[in-house]
Amino acid sequence: MNKVKVGIINVTGYAGVELARLLSQHPAVELASVTGRSLAGQLLGEAFPQLSGINLTIEAKLGQVELAFSAMPHQESAKEVITLLDRGVRVIDISADFRLKDASAYLSWYGVSHPRPELLSHAVYGLPELHRTDIGSATLVANPGCYPTGAILALAPAVKSGIIAPEVIIDSKSGVSGAGRSLSLKTHFPEANENVTAYALDGHRHLPEIVQELSQLAPGSPPQVSFVPHLIPMTRGILTTAYAPLAPGKISVDREGQQALLKLYRDFYRDEPFVRVIEEPPHTKHAWGSNYCFICPTIDIRTGRLITVSAIDNLVKGAAGQAIQNMNLMLGIEETSGLGAPAVYP
Repeated sequence: MNKVKVGIINVTGYAGVELARLLSQHPAVELASVTGRSLAGQLLGEAFPQLSGINLTIEAKLGQVELAFSAMPHQESAKEVITLLDRGVRVIDISADFRLKDASAYLSWYGVSHPRPELLSHAVYGLPELHRTDIGSATLVANPGCYPTGAILALAPAVKSGIIAPEVIIDSKSGVSGAGRSLSLKTHFPEANENVTAYALDGHRHLPEIVQELSQLAPGSPPQVSFVPHLIPMTRGILTTAYAPLAPGKISVDREGQQALLKLYRDFYRDEPFVRVIEEPPHTKHAWGSNYCFICPTIDIRTGRLITVSAIDNLVKGAAGQAIQNMNLMLGIEETSGLGAPAVYP
């Protein structure tokens, strides 16, 4: 069987390197071209010794491929994506450039006008658990952000069933790899080690994604979301805890209600290959290096409030792994192909 030729734009970032690692083991595709302006001309395995088995030279421009991943930063990614689409190449964009459907929201949150706003309605938001059918036929998939992946999956069953009131609080804690590979003071070891801090209290750029997707699920009023991210001293992983008052009369606020909530979540994700609904709070280590999302939903009986906790690896289900899951759907191959490895432990 001929393998599909795929490429990565900006292989030198954390998401790009993770894509290369996962794609190198994929049975149905060939990683045929990678770019990285700062390392152009070097062998991929020389620049990243852990990828020494991949015999590719990092190029300045992408070669001939049938599907491409863009791992460029926002704004820069859109330019690359537009060029690829004009060439007839199917694209999965890991940046934020095509996630929001509203061009004015993109301007508000990212500070620039979108170069091709008509493509925003064309792009499919790449969360397979919600948009699997549309992803399969898409030419452009906007890979979700890492925080939104954990938050949306944690809340989707509760929002869609209407069992919670609109007031939602999301608290997320991320390892420092989520900030990217570029050097910065906040991720400098002496600053980040033995230190936990909240940030973006006025609104994180991932907030509009969360609101956009949860609003599409809400049967009544759109959710009013407060989202506070935290940086914690570890490399990989996001732990999200979401809270919302239960809607009156929708579910009993007792032990029976807790079991009914668990059943609701398990029914919602029954056929999802990468979501595991569990009865004990997950650890980020449960997902480390894997494409799985672990979710623990419960009811705080004292306050009548939903509490749901999710754990993902921000570089896999939160970025590269989810992108490959989307690629599998776009190519019509087994959705789990190349992604079946369990988490690394300890």
